[in-house]
Amino acid sequence: MPITSRPLTQTELLVELEPVVGRELDRHLAVAKEWFPHEFIPWSEGRTFDGVLRGEAWSPEDSSIPEPARVSLIVNLLTEDNLPSYHHEIATTFGRDGAWGTWVHRWTAEEGRHGIAIRDYLTVSRAVDPVALERARMTHMQNGFATEYDGMLRQLAYVSFQELATRVAHRNTGKVSGDPVCERLLSRVAADENLHMLFYRNLLAAAFELAPSQTMRAVTDVVASFQMPGHGIEGFARKSVTIAMAGIYDLRQHCDEVLSPVLRQWKTFDIEGLDSEGEQAREELSAFLAKLEVAATRFEERRDARRARAESVS
Repeated sequence: MPITSRPLTQTELLVELEPVVGRELDRHLAVAKEWFPHEFIPWSEGRTFDGVLRGEAWSPEDSSIPEPARVSLIVNLLTEDNLPSYHHEIATTFGRDGAWGTWVHRWTAEEGRHGIAIRDYLTVSRAVDPVALERARMTHMQNGFATEYDGMLRQLAYVSFQELATRVAHRNTGKVSGDPVCERLLSRVAADENLHMLFYRNLLAAAFELAPSQTMRAVTDVVASFQMPGHGIEGFARKSVTIAMAGIYDLRQHCDEVLSPVLRQWKTFDIEGLDSEGEQAREELSAFLAKLEVAATRFEERRDARRARAESVS
């Protein structure tokens, strides 16, 4: 139940939720498994590139990974590269003290492994052009990342969905790659993302008990405007279409594998005690989900038709 009938301030939310952060942090540390990026990289397959060491120039033929998986790997890595900006955002919101601060730094340390491991894999396997990749990294990181959501409730809602979306994208990229090494690595990364999702999801569940109407508004605002954190990557719209057409991450998966399970876990449509604004937010959420379901079905139909035409031509 909410501790007060008025909206809670950011400070009050941080204080009231800190015991939950402490419990969730203990749970996370108990189940998180130590792993080492270097163990997932086939180092013996690597060879020197051209440049100062005068090795072999990169060629698209160096890797048999399908283009959609290659595009997704680049998007996933460039997204991971913006970790300094993400750290700044959550540290500014949650703080660097107490349980909140311990989580912020632990999360950052775990996320740091993902960029290291994926970049090493791409470099050793020659799956992508290393020069183009580095230029894209410089451009993307110089643009930085700033959250579009004010307040901790919206940010908690966002990461609850985003961590799960990232897990889905990583796992499906590994499957589409056709490379067992890639799939094993991305499954390991996805396991981290899933634990992060559980932390944030459970924390927001506590926020629903504390301030149900405020939290409902935050969730609705995020669901209705959700974008992946890599949306600032140059050419992201084109890349996301390639990724969606390959079934790596599309509207159907966003609805069925990200939004629905998290909302169901929160019992979003069964929560009692909402005020008029909270009920309005829930009605908006229901209406938006209905529209998204229609859009997801239409996308599937268009993709199926396109595949059918391609098969008939071939």
